[in-house]
Amino acid sequence: MSEHSQEDRPRYDHEHTRRSLLKRAVAAGGVGALAACLDRAEEPVPRGPTKDKLSSLPTRQHAWNDRIRTDDSGNHVLPKHQLLLYLTLPRSGPPNTNARKIIESTFQTLDQAYERSHAGLIYSIGYSPRYFSRFDSSLPGSITLPEPRALSSFETPTFDRQDALLHLVSDRADVILAAEEALRGNRPRINTIDFESALTDVFRISDRRSGFIGPGLPAKKQDSLKGIPDSNPVPENSPLFMGFKVGFRQNQATESHVTIRTGPFAGGTTKHVSNLRMRLDDWYTELDNSDRIAKIFSPTHAAEDRVDGVGVNLGASNGVSEDIIENIETAAREDAIIGHAQKAARANRKEDGTVKTLRRHFESTDDGEASLHFPSLQREISTFENVREAMNGTDLTEIPTIRQRVHNGILEYIFVKRRGNFLIPPRSLRALPTPRGSTPGLN
Repeated sequence: MSEHSQEDRPRYDHEHTRRSLLKRAVAAGGVGALAACLDRAEEPVPRGPTKDKLSSLPTRQHAWNDRIRTDDSGNHVLPKHQLLLYLTLPRSGPPNTNARKIIESTFQTLDQAYERSHAGLIYSIGYSPRYFSRFDSSLPGSITLPEPRALSSFETPTFDRQDALLHLVSDRADVILAAEEALRGNRPRINTIDFESALTDVFRISDRRSGFIGPGLPAKKQDSLKGIPDSNPVPENSPLFMGFKVGFRQNQATESHVTIRTGPFAGGTTKHVSNLRMRLDDWYTELDNSDRIAKIFSPTHAAEDRVDGVGVNLGASNGVSEDIIENIETAAREDAIIGHAQKAARANRKEDGTVKTLRRHFESTDDGEASLHFPSLQREISTFENVREAMNGTDLTEIPTIRQRVHNGILEYIFVKRRGNFLIPPRSLRALPTPRGSTPGLN
């Protein structure tokens, strides 16, 4: 029983309380969390197409952009609630036809239950190098899907080698939780659609990781969180714990650019997912806002006062121009600092300015710790690895004031916990594909 009476108990904004509860529910998961969300659901959820019209859905699993919201600058706004389910097949060897039929039936039912949109549910499933090693045949030469590895000399991550990764996103916490319960076989009916099979009829869920993204959400979650100072300094309208906007349209690859063009997996993509632990005490207590802008964008951004607040004023681009990229060494000698976006852009743009990777990162409070899930889409995993190498800035440490993790972007404040690589096949091959791009037993 609370020590406060009903009269002197603090009043909370209803919407603030509701949103906080929903985000806690997704992080916790389970039937109790779902019940709490359903009690607070205010609007019906749009249903997906009927079974005879499922062919109207996108052929590319990673085609999300025309199904989600955009902001005033045309930047794509990722759904607020995110869930990663890491999946393992319990038996050795390749999956059989019956398992493939169960998975496809489960996904088709999920497609019917929810509209593929931010208001309903968007999801994709990808398969790891270890999954494809179950088969006698190999992936075609046009597909490079290496085992995950450390991408810097100063990281010791755990490698995610589970067979598959299912990524679910929605603006509705109740949708995420209801879908998860149905996939686990704990809920036979969602949004008026009956489930005859479940994901867990074939897979074992070996890990569950949750997250969120959106203006104001990190600030609401920062209290008593490991990695965040006790003063709760995360700006009220920031979409991420570090205090700045991300996902600028002009600094993201298009979905078409990251799509595999030829071969049996044409229409698919590759996905690297890292999990980064954040230690932001020094970020907020030792640096002023100008310092943070210099480290996350570039020293030019700070010197010219280009960033207002969390950076909404930047519009559709982070403002890292070709001049800022090309003059990085000279600027580093003069300013004794280099920016995160400034470094990464060196490997993330073609000569014509085309961006190579599509990042869909989001925050997490799993285990009571501030962290970042970082999914990156690209045609080849090596593309992401090259961008990460540029982000390390090792080539710039010859400058006396630049050390491997000090004055070197944001490396001093983020620590890689996990890495995993996955192939996201086109929707037609989402149910336990062979390495040669077929799903035996399915029409």
